[in-house]
Amino acid sequence: MLEFYAQIKWAHVAAVLASGSLFLLRGLLVQLNQPRLAMAAPLRYLSYSIDTVLLTAALMLLTILPGAMFANGWLAVKLSLLVVYVGLGTFALKRGQTVQTRRTCYVLALLVFAFMTTVARAHHPLGAVWLWLA
Repeated sequence: MLEFYAQIKWAHVAAVLASGSLFLLRGLLVQLNQPRLAMAAPLRYLSYSIDTVLLTAALMLLTILPGAMFANGWLAVKLSLLVVYVGLGTFALKRGQTVQTRRTCYVLALLVFAFMTTVARAHHPLGAVWLWLA
């Protein structure tokens, strides 16, 4: 399966961009007081589909890459940030009780998403911080 690494990686990257863009759109709709549109079935199902592709590609990459690739802990940080991102995202889109809570969670989720991508790009737990210091 290693011969398909490049295609799987690009599918993963494309799914990351699609997932982040869709969250950005849905969050903006919530911020613009259009939560029904943000939670409409087509957008939700598109989100589920994209995230399924994203997870599938991630698991495929995990199985074909050598173990030494993950020795410095960047993947553990990325997965931990993913949990934080999903939690903040649920409060930003739906569970936040007040406008301020939803707005704060939305901004924090976007920041976590951005930092998570720098961790993945740098293959280092400090992500953008390490790139800046290096």
